[in-house]
Amino acid sequence: MFDTVLVANRGEIAVRVIRTLRELGIRSVAVFSDADADARHVREADTAVRIGPAAASESYLSIERLLAAAGRTGAQAVHPGYGFLAENAAFARACAEAGLVFIGPPAAAIELMGDKIRAKETVRAAGVPVVPGSSGSGLGDAELIAAAREIGMPVLLKPSAGGGGKGMRLVRDEALLGEEIAAARREARGSFGDDTLLVERWVDRPRHIEIQVLADGHGTVVHLGERECSLQRRHQKIVEEAPSPLLDEATRAAMGEAAVQAARSCGYTGAGTVEFIVPGGDPSSYYFMEMNTRLQVEHPVTELVTGLDLVEWQIRVAAGEPLGFGQEDVTLTGHAVEARICAETARVSGERVDFLPSAGTVLALNEPAGEGVRVDSGLAAGSAVGTSYDPMLAKVVAHGPDRETALRRLRGALAGTAVLGVDTNAGFLRRLLEHPDVVSGALDTGLVDREAAALVSATVPDEVYVAGALLAQARISPADDGRWVDPFSVPSGWRLGGEPAWTAHHFRVPGHAPVTVHVRGTDVLLGEKDGTKLDGARLLPSPRPGAVSLELDGVTHVFTHSPGPEGTWLAREGDTWHLAPHDPVDATGGAAAAHAGTLTAPMPGTVTVIKAAVGDRVTAGQGLLVVEAMKMEHLISAPHDGIVTELDVTAGSTVAMDQVLAVVTPETPEQPEQGEES
Repeated sequence: MFDTVLVANRGEIAVRVIRTLRELGIRSVAVFSDADADARHVREADTAVRIGPAAASESYLSIERLLAAAGRTGAQAVHPGYGFLAENAAFARACAEAGLVFIGPPAAAIELMGDKIRAKETVRAAGVPVVPGSSGSGLGDAELIAAAREIGMPVLLKPSAGGGGKGMRLVRDEALLGEEIAAARREARGSFGDDTLLVERWVDRPRHIEIQVLADGHGTVVHLGERECSLQRRHQKIVEEAPSPLLDEATRAAMGEAAVQAARSCGYTGAGTVEFIVPGGDPSSYYFMEMNTRLQVEHPVTELVTGLDLVEWQIRVAAGEPLGFGQEDVTLTGHAVEARICAETARVSGERVDFLPSAGTVLALNEPAGEGVRVDSGLAAGSAVGTSYDPMLAKVVAHGPDRETALRRLRGALAGTAVLGVDTNAGFLRRLLEHPDVVSGALDTGLVDREAAALVSATVPDEVYVAGALLAQARISPADDGRWVDPFSVPSGWRLGGEPAWTAHHFRVPGHAPVTVHVRGTDVLLGEKDGTKLDGARLLPSPRPGAVSLELDGVTHVFTHSPGPEGTWLAREGDTWHLAPHDPVDATGGAAAAHAGTLTAPMPGTVTVIKAAVGDRVTAGQGLLVVEAMKMEHLISAPHDGIVTELDVTAGSTVAMDQVLAVVTPETPEQPEQGEES
């Protein structure tokens, strides 16, 4: 067994791996970029080494710096986690050449299964059914279009390298193939350094089911059952569970055996996942999609139903130990469901919902606990969440004797999750898990996108604004310590012989219109004089540290609360609201000066593509720029027909949220000259 292991990753997976290393009595070495100097994984490791600036290419993706850190600390092995270099064959080879054990499969297996085209050919030869699609690698755009036409629309464009849904494009309209191929290549090149694509038949209402495999270096390969991963948004998994509510025992055994054969076909060792696409109406017709040659984000649900620590077995196998158990020894007990907590803000526009990266500093944190609840997290109060890395912050997992219990426990755990200072999707996930189709198990990979608009909280509850106003009122009121108070120091509008006046508090929750709350004693007025009047508003003694309790019209509302440098943060039932101060006078001037065609950055990030220039005539909906953050692209489109009169950024520019990017001015009809008929 190893004495020291370097963890070549960050965030929650680094914390997760360090936990198992500690349990095994193995010294852990963390690595960190400048952006992660105060990160939780750095604090929890036995040793930590700075490896470079925030840019991943100069830190977490630098093989040279990672190997140097291993050499300096006496590490004997490297655990890559997932993401970054976890599926990089060159990194696995470099570790071996440096005398380090790579805690993962052989480089040849990574290389083979990392090429989706070769992977399909290899497993097909081993008798594993595959999705119909293009054959051959290095296809040009014309060849991809021809293959798509031959397969028949709709089709799915996929990068041959990489995974995680990045660069994938579902194309239903043949006329859009050229544009979508260009976008898929751009994202694949940016994410994996390789823009090779393949095209596959799209299965409508498919289910995404994957099999966890474990193989040692002594010829034993077993599967640990399946995980249902059909709840996805833009091909990114957000909720996973084990076992699948779709499969019966016979199909589970058949898919498991197919996964074992796929692993054997490439000489696999360690933990890996074989992913299948399954028609919801015919689960016996499953097709191989790809093999992930690493630990999966969703591995905790398998751990909870099997009782096995997959990280521990990765380490033991890498150290040369046999598994010590066979397929007949693997049993599944109960049910487990996992939800991924991501730093993101949901913006609703009609029926469309955009999930944009969020950034900030964690002012306060409440992570759930209780029977059957597990949290894998890289967060701590004070953590800085930027846009340089993946937006996933934590995973909340629940286990129970049956699916209904696991879902109920997870909904409760999400309701108790609060990350103040950064927007997250916890409330969205809680509502998703209440959806009738999710509760019944009638899942497919398009469900989340179809239902997203109904799952986003489109309005801010009145009590949120009232709580914010009373907290603001309390901050400017003198302390009630029994001493005489000058009535002119109390924000009550007191005057001799007159009725107390209202105190106005102006707020803006990002993504919503500004709201003014007037307070007078226990009376509250939402809006202006013709607004909604609410009675009996008062703050009660705090029920717990970091909480605020509001009584309004006889109903008590409890929020997790934290003041911030730019307003107040409140959270409840998984939802979070940032009540920023709003100056209506300033805003009025800005609105008058700003043009309706001003385009601003919807998120902090980097401008990757410029599709227009000053002076160009554009049409409504035409794409003008692409902003990327946390490996997500967002297209900025013209709001109306007009001329681009300002363009304030270039490709590569770093932008802040709400920064002005461009202005599109409507063309005004030419006025007829005097004497001309009008």
